Amino acid sequence: MKSVFISQPMNGKSEKEIMKERQRVAGILLTMIGPFNLLDTHFTQPIGTGTPLEYLGESIKYLSQADLAVFCPGWETARGCRVERLCCEEYGVSVVEL
Repeated sequence: MKSVFISQPMNGKSEKEIMKERQRVAGILLTMIGPFNLLDTHFTQPIGTGTPLEYLGESIKYLSQADLAVFCPGWETARGCRVERLCCEEYGVSVVEL
């Protein structure tokens, strides 16, 4: 079963908006690739001091386990998503843009 990483802009979005987008993407993926393991990179508990860079570092740990990374609309303008995309390119993780 493939492990999937979702990269999505989160800055300025509510918890409800973030989760709604993740559910939408999961539905699309299910029809595209069948069953998959979604790597849970939406952190609801604080990490370290809570800086954006710490959260990005934690996300990249999960990205290292992914067979596929899915980039949600708007990823190009979100700095964390851009870094995650570069990691995919540099380390050979397959990418899908929605």
